Amino acid sequence: MNKLIILHIVLLHFKMNYSFKETKILFWINIDLIFSCKKTKITYICAQMILAINFNKALLVKFFKFGVVGGSGVFVDFFFTWLCKEKFKIHKYVSNTIGFTIAASTNWFLNRIWTFHSTNQDALIEYSNFLVISIIGLGINSAVLWYFTDKLKMNFYLSKLFAIGVTTIWNFFANYLYTFNGY
Repeated sequence: MNKLIILHIVLLHFKMNYSFKETKILFWINIDLIFSCKKTKITYICAQMILAINFNKALLVKFFKFGVVGGSGVFVDFFFTWLCKEKFKIHKYVSNTIGFTIAASTNWFLNRIWTFHSTNQDALIEYSNFLVISIIGLGINSAVLWYFTDKLKMNFYLSKLFAIGVTTIWNFFANYLYTFNGY
């Protein structure tokens, strides 16, 4: 039943040509009326991800820019991971965490000014939200990396590339809908 209601709301959005923000309001009105559920941050983010199928031109441009920023982050991530693992002989998972964290910080800055054009005056809160999303992403990244390297016995760096791809999808939608509030 849940899927039918969500599909109905999404179809209503397209049929009535509501804006994305109007659709979000309609979505929560319907969820509140039908399910009488509480809006926690997790259910809010999940519901927002469902509604994000409204791939209009602006969202696609943001995703492209996010990808470009993420691409630069891949180089930062790989460089610092390599530096820590190969030159400083730090354990591969600790090296992965260091590379990921440095890349996440540079990505926040670039996404804030270029991708989302954030005008949020509370940059510290925004950065904190970005880091929370990134930490969840790090968990996803590390789990995928562990699975491919330890279970499937694939090359560490090829596995890291797969992990980055999976994490990118989570990071874009979570940051678009939560950190940057649909800018």
